[in-house]
This record gives sequence, structure tokens and C-alpha cells, in this order.
Amino acid sequence: MFKRIVVGVDEQEGGRDAIALAKHLLARDSELTLAHVLAHDGHGYRGPSAAYEASGWARAAELLEEVRDEAGVEAHLRWHVSGSVGRGLHELRELIGADLLAVGSSRRGLLGRVLLGDDAQAALDAAPCAIAIAPTCYSGEPVAMREIGVGYNGSSESEHALELARRIAAGTGARLSAFEAVSLSTSRFEARLFRLSDAVDTLVNEALERIRALGGVEAHAAYGDAAEELALYSASLDLLVVGSRGYGPIGRLIHGSTSRKLTHMARCPLLVLPRSARVIAASEGKEAGREPVVGVKG
Repeated sequence: MFKRIVVGVDEQEGGRDAIALAKHLLARDSELTLAHVLAHDGHGYRGPSAAYEASGWARAAELLEEVRDEAGVEAHLRWHVSGSVGRGLHELRELIGADLLAVGSSRRGLLGRVLLGDDAQAALDAAPCAIAIAPTCYSGEPVAMREIGVGYNGSSESEHALELARRIAAGTGARLSAFEAVSLSTSRFEARLFRLSDAVDTLVNEALERIRALGGVEAHAAYGDAAEELALYSASLDLLVVGSRGYGPIGRLIHGSTSRKLTHMARCPLLVLPRSARVIAASEGKEAGREPVVGVKG
């Protein structure tokens, strides 16, 4: 579970979806922050006057209060000026020392409005914290954490994902399962010495045995494309947890084929853990040479 969660909120429904997901991931005595970013183009706000600037701040505070009351949560409110929404969320996450950033989606794809623009992608790529992505309309449906699944392949990243999934399952009372997608390596078998179906069965059975050996985890495995098989597996889940090989999860989601596909294909909320995920001390959150412009309301 997570101690400090930042939820990105904007005028769309994605922020409400992200709050609904964050509720499941809050640890006891944890801190929730709802954040709204006012993006500018490098020459001030996108607007003609100081009046527009003032109205932007006022609307941010009003929006955050409205969403907080609607969600029925206790949360700090922060609004922040930055060059893009993604960069601003990253800056706020650093300032707060959050260990999870929760975002919603839109009709443009699971990553939604938060990642529109190359600068947003680059900023979030460096975030050494977990990213939770809520699917569209998640807040409008009764949701309970009944089964949590892990994408597993024996790597250190998947072991990290499994460790966290165990903690979340323990905190929510959910069942825990893990899934491994296997593929055939032509270097492993001589074509003249085996039948394809036998080789596939062998690979799947070996994967099932690896997962069963983990203990306390229901085992699933299938032969095929990892993203496609994980997406099918996710249809039976309330949360899919996957590891990332990159320094930040979003870079792998955008550039790594499996994760990139999952952002469009996953049928449940997605939790992505970068290799370097850790709690960042709040004192480390300031950018060198300047402080972000932040509005705060408790």
C-alpha cells in the first residue's frame, strides 16, 4: 500500500476515476493530495490578461474542492503552474514526496489527457514512483478489490510487482494470482525433434510450476503475445500490477511494446512499478535553482 498519493484532477471525469482507484491503494494513516495543473506555454498563462490568470487559480481551487466533496475523501488540495500537465504532476509529486501518482483516462486511450505532449511524457518518464491508471467510468461503477493479478516472468521487476501485490491483497482481502505469457524460442528446440503442440504444452506447464512455487498465488499461464494474453487475463481482475524495466514507468509504457499495448488493452485498472520505485523524501522535491509555483489548501 502507499503512504503518499497524488491524484491528477482536471475538468474531465478521469480525475474522479483516479480518486476511486486511489481509495483502494491508500495505506493506514496515509496522505492523499488532489492536484490540478495550470499549464502555460513558456510566456505566462494561455490567456490575455491578469484577470484570466486570477480566474484560473480560482477555478482550480473551486474544482478541487468540488471533486473532494463529491468523492467524500480527506485530501490536501494543490494547484500548480507548469509548462504541461504531465510535468506539473511530476513536480508536485517530487515536492510532496509521493510514492504513487494516480491518473485517469480518456477516450483517447488509457493514459488519457495527462500524457498529451512529448514534454509530459518526458517528465513522467523520470518519475521514480508507481503510476496507477484508472479506466474510463471507473468511479461510476461499484468496485471492490476481489482479485489482484501480477504480470510475472521471473525478472526482478516482476518479483517487485508480486511483493507489492501481496501487500495490497493483504490490505484489501483480495485473492492474488499471477500470469506468465510464454513464447517459443527456436534455439531451444530442434524443429525436427518436437511437435509444436508438445513444446507449447511444456512451456506453459513449466510457467505454471514456477508460479505455484511462489506460494499463496493462483497460477495462470498461456502461450502467445504477452500484451494480448495479459489483457485477456485482466478481464477477470480488479487490478493488474506489472513491473517496468525503465527508470520511470511511463517511458516503458510509451516505448515498450508490451506495456504500450496494455495501456490500450487492459480491461481493469493498471498499476505500473518502475525499477527504482521508492518513497522520495519531501526535502528532495524541489527542483534545483527554483521552487514550483504552488497553491495549497488543506
